[in-house]
Amino acid sequence: MAPLLEMRNLRVELTTKDGSAPVIDDLSFALNAGETVSFVGESGCGKSMTALAIMGLLPAGIGRVTSGSILFDGEDLTQAGDARMREIRGNDISMIFQEPMTSLNPVFTIGEQIAEVLRQHRGVSDAEARSRAIDLLDAVRIPNAKARVDDYPHQMSGGQRQRVMIAIALACEPRVLIADEPTTALDVTVQAQIFELMRDLGRDFGTSMILITHDMGAVAEMAERMLVMYAGRKVEAGPVDQVIDHPKHPYTRGLISCVPHLLASLTDERPPLAEIGGIVPSLKEFGRNECLYAARCELADDRCRAERPQSSKDASDHEVACWHGEQTS
Repeated sequence: MAPLLEMRNLRVELTTKDGSAPVIDDLSFALNAGETVSFVGESGCGKSMTALAIMGLLPAGIGRVTSGSILFDGEDLTQAGDARMREIRGNDISMIFQEPMTSLNPVFTIGEQIAEVLRQHRGVSDAEARSRAIDLLDAVRIPNAKARVDDYPHQMSGGQRQRVMIAIALACEPRVLIADEPTTALDVTVQAQIFELMRDLGRDFGTSMILITHDMGAVAEMAERMLVMYAGRKVEAGPVDQVIDHPKHPYTRGLISCVPHLLASLTDERPPLAEIGGIVPSLKEFGRNECLYAARCELADDRCRAERPQSSKDASDHEVACWHGEQTS
């Protein structure tokens, strides 16, 4: 069966004062129906930009797709016009953004903001939209939804606002849900509740999900497959258990080493937490024909600093782009 969503060799460039830079560089992945795929990596590695490319929301006049394709149910979204993308956004593909307080309109009630999506895409009456909004608030476990539907965003807690964002995203029962750091700034208890809610809703609605996060623990809990990004490139990908238990890229190993209970799965000795030295390269360095992780990698040699690693994949669909991948696993 063909993937529901497939990205093929996508390249997205941003215009900067130093010229164009590839913030997504030759990225390919597939999302099957009913599956959850997670994108992980540090801030600035291209995770959110990948989501914006799928949604057709790249910064106007600054960001553009220069090559590759994004196929949704066989249709190339990179060739779709604005009117077609407005039909798809919120209806077939929805997105939960990082910060609900800036995503929700402070002068409209939460019920009105949910109802707007339903009127826009489903053409329902005001009464039907309000009734459905109450049902959705119930579904995302907002207590006393019938009364809270007329609340404004500032009258809700951070966790409740995030639940409202999930309700808006699921209003039209999309086939793909993109969650971009859905638990940012929430405490650990609320984070666990949000992830549990997303799991339950994904099962109940049959929605495929892309989870964007830097939290490797959330990946282990939520996703079937994962993709590790660094400086706009895919450096490792595969089934979650394979990548976490047998990481092949030094960067993936470094990310896992920052999570105590994941690190314990790799050794019985429970070594101290590690850190990844250095920082993500600046945007003007993206696109160079070398391994962009070499400056932070203990395994780097002259070849790494002179030649971009090619991806290789094993029988378990575990893929890595590293000249020393087998030394890390």
